[in-house]
Formats: sequence, structure tokens, C-alpha cells
Amino acid sequence: MPFNAIFGWIIKKRIHQIELFRKHPVEVQKEWFERLILNGRRTEFGQKYNFGDIENYEDFQRNVPLQDYDDVKDWVTRAVNGETDILWPGETLWFAKSSGTTSDRSKFIPVTKDSLEDCHYKGGKDLLAIYYSHFPSTKLYKGKHLVVGGTAEQNTLRPDSYTGDLSSIILKNLPWWVEIKRIPSRETALMSEWEEKIEKLAEETMDEDVSSISGVPSWTLVLLNRILEKKGKKDIREVWPNLELLMHGGVSFKPYEKEFRKIIPHDDMHYIESYNASEGFFGIQDEIGGDLLLMLDYGVFFEFIPMSEYKGTKSEKVVGIKDVKVGENYAMVISTNGGLWRYIVGDTVRFTSVKPYRVIVSGRTKHYINVFGEELIVDNSDTAIKQACEQTNSLIKDYTACPVYMEEGKQGGHEWIVEFTKEPEDMAVFSKLLDKSLREVNSDYDAKRTSDLTLNFPVVHKARTNLFDDWLKSKNKLGGQHKVPRLSNDRSIVEDILKLKHSTVIDIKQS
Repeated sequence: MPFNAIFGWIIKKRIHQIELFRKHPVEVQKEWFERLILNGRRTEFGQKYNFGDIENYEDFQRNVPLQDYDDVKDWVTRAVNGETDILWPGETLWFAKSSGTTSDRSKFIPVTKDSLEDCHYKGGKDLLAIYYSHFPSTKLYKGKHLVVGGTAEQNTLRPDSYTGDLSSIILKNLPWWVEIKRIPSRETALMSEWEEKIEKLAEETMDEDVSSISGVPSWTLVLLNRILEKKGKKDIREVWPNLELLMHGGVSFKPYEKEFRKIIPHDDMHYIESYNASEGFFGIQDEIGGDLLLMLDYGVFFEFIPMSEYKGTKSEKVVGIKDVKVGENYAMVISTNGGLWRYIVGDTVRFTSVKPYRVIVSGRTKHYINVFGEELIVDNSDTAIKQACEQTNSLIKDYTACPVYMEEGKQGGHEWIVEFTKEPEDMAVFSKLLDKSLREVNSDYDAKRTSDLTLNFPVVHKARTNLFDDWLKSKNKLGGQHKVPRLSNDRSIVEDILKLKHSTVIDIKQS
């Protein structure tokens, strides 16, 4: 029987299960909560926090405090050293090196066999199932699947255990039916030197029949542009005529969408976003062009802290999924089959629907600017950057922003560093459009900008080529899922980047 026919049968079964948690989300979450607690009772963490006495969600909230990485670090270290039944029953062999932080301290997120199979792999299969359900005549499996993945490094404490980007852990444990269609070679896919790796990726893949790609948008673009350069082409379909799908995640697609559509200018090229972090696979774009469906049967129990009342692990108001509200910004809290309990992921989400539960990733709990009450979040800045680029026919590679503090006799403001792959003809016009768009998408920013009441017109630096790559490289974070923080509430990152050589500074007074 042809693979497409077999897969079609599997799809129908799984789509029915997805429809079940769409219709009965609270019941499905309750079922997973009970399963997680039963497993947690067999762990040292569960014994410490009296999981045996937990009968319902209210007991769970009373018994188990909110956790961040500092709280779980010692538990994780014990698991890394080979102790069993620490956070999850049995032995944990894999640890995802967190890509969500730019500090010099590494975070190692436990990845269990259960979380790998019932969360991460399930998410990948569901993404394909949803795609096939939208496009049943697709020939996706006839071509090769290009994975622009991360790096792996051996954990020297235990030869049978290893750490690395989540994508590398997934890559080294892929089922056979994925592995036979995946490119590049595992050796190339797991290379740690990204500049050399991009060249090898291009050489190994540009003559293959690629039908789908998965990766972080920024690095995927670097690879595609290098292939076009080597082939002397302008349209990636001239290289891969059967390419039809890009599965992306890790950062917002908004700033990169225009460039993808420039080098793949075809209406039958499809893009599906996923929300897959080191801690778990949380969401999939189940409608083409829509928001992310929260995946409720992956062994993850969700809680949410309203950002209006967020105080980190000291937060007092924490709600379950049945009590969230559309339009409100929340910090996400998870308990998982990877052994994380009431863990604050660090992402913020905003619900756009509760029937079913759909979200957008609005930013990070630490990545925002609110020095002057402007409450600027990453979703605002991504939208404004996208609009400014569209109106100036420019293309962006990366950006970051921070506050400019008030000084005696001077107003405060925001300072931006923007790196382009195609620069605007007039940076002053770009800066004005960026400011205008920010005012349109954020009423608090607009109020502070009115008559330069609190915020002056933004200072915008046009970065030299590869400035952000050089900064990431200086932090040993070049490549993979590592990314430059979009927004910071202090000046440390921007000042660190500006110590490297940069170019023009635009400081336009509002006309």
C-alpha cells in the first residue's frame, strides 16, 4: 500500500483525537493532570511535595510551589549525574541545552523517553497530519525532508547520556520512517561550527529533491540564500521544484515572511508554525495562516499567570485553562512528562480564542520594555518592524531594543539596533514608520509618545552586516535555536552589542 494511503488512514484517526480535545479541553487536561500526579508520586520530588495527598488541582496548588530554573537546578544536576526517580520515574538520559537564555549560565532541561515520544515526536507527527488533512493530494513524502537542526555534545559525566539543542536530541532518536527521508547526513546536521555548517548543508542538500524544510526562520534563510548564490538562481523552486512546505518555529515569522516569499514566490508554497520549546511541544498552527492551537494531550498540564499580576515564583494568582480570558497576556506554567512541575517557562502567550484554545506567543517574561509604563512586548515590536519593512521595501535579518533612561533635562526613549538583508533607501523614513506602527499597535506607547510627553522619538542604529552573528559568537551562542533577545528592560545587551563595530546612528526629531 502506498505510504500516502497508509498515512491518510493514520491522519483520520489522529484528527479525530485532536477534535476531541478541541471540544472537551478541560476534561482532557484533567485526565493528563491525574496521570502526571500518579507518575510524580514515584519520584523524590513527588515525595518531598506530598504528591500522595494530591487529589485535585487545588491540592496541587497548595502543595507544590511555582518553580523556575534556579529552583529545579539541583534536582536536574542529580538526574544528569545518573540518579533515578528524581523528577520523573526511571532514568533520564537526555538534557536539552536551553536556547531561551542569553546569559553565560547554561540551562539543562530534562528530556525523558515519555516526553520525547508523547510530546515532541507526537507534535511532529501531528503537524504533518494537520498538513495532510488540509492538502490530501500532497506528495510530501516522495521528496526529502531538510532539517536545519542544532548541535549535540557528549555529557562527559556519563558516556550514555548527552546534551545539546533539543533539535539535536530529536535528531539522534528519530524513528526510521522519518530518518530515511531526512537530510543532511547526521554528521553535518550535528556540526557545532555554524559558519562551516551552513556551507556543508548547502553542498549536501542543493542537488537533492527537497519537498519540505523544518527550522528556525533566520538560519533557514541564511541557508537558502547561500544555496541560491551557489546555484546562481533567484527562486528556490528552480533548485527544488517540489518544495511545498516550511515548518518553522523558535522566533516570530513576521519579520522574515517577506524575504521567504521573495525567494519562493509561489502561492502553493505553504508555511506552518509550531510552538516547540526545550520544555515541551505546546502548539501547532492548525488552520493555514491562523493562530496556534494549544495541544492539550501531549503530557503537559498548563497553568497561566496574568502578566498584570506577575511576580515570578512569588505570583499569587495562577489559573487553569478554564479560567483564561481572550486578549489577556499570560506567563505560561507547565507540569510535564519530562519531570518539570509548576515550571515557569519564561514565555508569554495571549489567547485569541477559547473555543478552541488558540494562542500567539507574545514575548518573554523578561523580554519587554516597561521603564516608562509603555508595556511594549515582542508581539508589538515584531508587528511594527514587519510593517515598517513592508512600507520601505526593506528586509530585516535581526533587531533588538532597550530603554534610554531619563537624564536631567532630557526625556527618556527607546534605542534600537536593526540589521537588514536589504536596507531601506531612507533610514529616517524607516524610523518614522517604525515609531508610527508602534503607536498604532500599543496604546500605552502612543500615550507616552504624545507630544514627547515621556518618550522621545526612538534612536535607531543601522547595524553593519553580521553584527548580531558576531555578538552571538562572542557568547558562544552562534547557530541552532539561539537568538538575540528582541526587547530588554535594561541597557546591558544593547551596550554590549554596541561595543562591537556598528554603523550609522539615526536620531530623527519628529517633524
